[in-house]
Amino acid sequence: MARNIEIKARIDDFSALYEKIALLSDGLPDLIDQDDTFFVCPHGRLKLRTLAPDRGELIFYQRPDKVGPKTSFYTLSPTQDPDSLRETLTLAYGAAGRVIKQRTLFMIGQTRLHLDRVKGLGDYLEFEVVLADDETPEQGIVIAEDLLERLGINRQELVDQAYVDLLNAQGRRPND
Repeated sequence: MARNIEIKARIDDFSALYEKIALLSDGLPDLIDQDDTFFVCPHGRLKLRTLAPDRGELIFYQRPDKVGPKTSFYTLSPTQDPDSLRETLTLAYGAAGRVIKQRTLFMIGQTRLHLDRVKGLGDYLEFEVVLADDETPEQGIVIAEDLLERLGINRQELVDQAYVDLLNAQGRRPND
C-alpha cells in the first residue's frame, strides 16, 4: 500500500491561507468537487469518491485518529461507474456517512495541500506528504512540521478526526 503523512486543521480565513499557499506552490491549483460516501469497514475506512458521473475512486485507508502528523496507508481503485458501485457497496456493507466538499489542490514538492470547503463543517486545510518507498515516516513528519510552521498553523487548530466523523458527531445522516 502507498503511504503518506497527513495533517488536518480547521481554518478561519480561507483567502489568507490560499494566498500563503499560492506563494509556496509549484503551480496553479486544481479545483475539484468531491462527493465521498463512506461504508461500514471494521479494519480501516472505505470510501467511494465521486468526481464526475463517469469517474470515481474506491479508496481504502488506515490511519490513527490523532492530532498532528500521522501515517496513512492507502490504496485506490478507479471506477467509471461510481453510482452503481455506491449502490452495491451500500447494499453489501451499509453507508457510514457522506462528505461533500470543494477541494482546492496545490502541490509543494511531494506534498498535496488541500484547502477544503466541507458542506456542513466549514473550511479546512489538509495536507499529505506522499512518501517514496525508501522514505521513513519520520522524514515525512519533518516536511509536514516545516509546512505547518511556514503556513503559521497553530497546534490548537489541528483536527484529529476525519470529516465524516466530525459530521456524524453533529448527528448528520449519510445522505445529509
